[in-house]
Amino acid sequence: MHDIDELREVSDCAPGTPPLDDATRHRVRARLVAAMGRPAPVVRPRRPVLRIALTGALAAAVAAGVLVVLRDDDGAHRERTANPPTSSAPAMRNVSAQMVLNGAAAYERKHERTVTPRDDQFIYTKEIIKETNQKTGGTKSYVDENWRSVDGSKPSWIMEIGKGWWSPPLKKNESVWPPQDWGRLRKLPTDPKRLILAVGRDAGMPRKTDSLDDITDEQWSEIHFSLAGLLKLVPVMPQGLRPAAYEALGMVPGVKAVPNQRDAKGRTGVAITYDDPTAPEGVASFGGYFIFDPGTYAFLGFRDERSSGDGPAMKKYTQLSYLDSWAVVGKAKQRP
Repeated sequence: MHDIDELREVSDCAPGTPPLDDATRHRVRARLVAAMGRPAPVVRPRRPVLRIALTGALAAAVAAGVLVVLRDDDGAHRERTANPPTSSAPAMRNVSAQMVLNGAAAYERKHERTVTPRDDQFIYTKEIIKETNQKTGGTKSYVDENWRSVDGSKPSWIMEIGKGWWSPPLKKNESVWPPQDWGRLRKLPTDPKRLILAVGRDAGMPRKTDSLDDITDEQWSEIHFSLAGLLKLVPVMPQGLRPAAYEALGMVPGVKAVPNQRDAKGRTGVAITYDDPTAPEGVASFGGYFIFDPGTYAFLGFRDERSSGDGPAMKKYTQLSYLDSWAVVGKAKQRP
């Protein structure tokens, strides 16, 4: 129902709103379909987005041939010298999105670990989701476990809000964005400007464009969509790629910092979100909120919204989520 709900928001635009042109309709439809993780119709170069959450800080341990990664939230707090008074807390300060994302990139470069999964392996992720009904305040928690084929050649098990299904392998000449196979990820630039141009060209931007000054609002919208999908949905990256993606995201016009945002564990952080100047009124941009520790800029988790039902029965939810752990395993449904 998620795509239907968002399409409803498009139809509810104020009377007199100019009709969308073909390119915009295709872009919105592709985004809505992509957000559900289903292949979009081939109407434009956009690749569908896979629904896998990620963590910002990667810490690895190798044992018995199985790689397991766990979040170390206590460790992140130990790096802070002291909790300052509320009036001067970093979350209260007016910081720029670029400052936050550059800080997140620096944190990643300091803490990232090099990992190289094989094509015949699977990426296991365990995501914790806390969902609150915006009207009643009722809260439910879910544990989503996913097993994604590294090269996409085997069926993957995907879960969303407690429900799971088998995702078939990619067909011949079929690809998705963001890439899941290590070979494609390794080819992405680790320089933020070159990464922006690479994802822009992959999304249909003219290949002759080689200056950020030449990028249009529509192209920046596509670039943000691609970068947010890369950061949000790929739990394992080659060394240097995630820091570059953070820095690249900070260079997108319309990206902004929002202070005093709570994560799933009740911690107060600074969030990064995007005001898309090309989106129809009432349609939120893809990506939601990326929440970071206001002192270390370690990644804390996501905040998103979803709706279900129709008419008076429609329910709206706020989702707070984070990646509890991930692992590289040998087969689907194998737990580390």
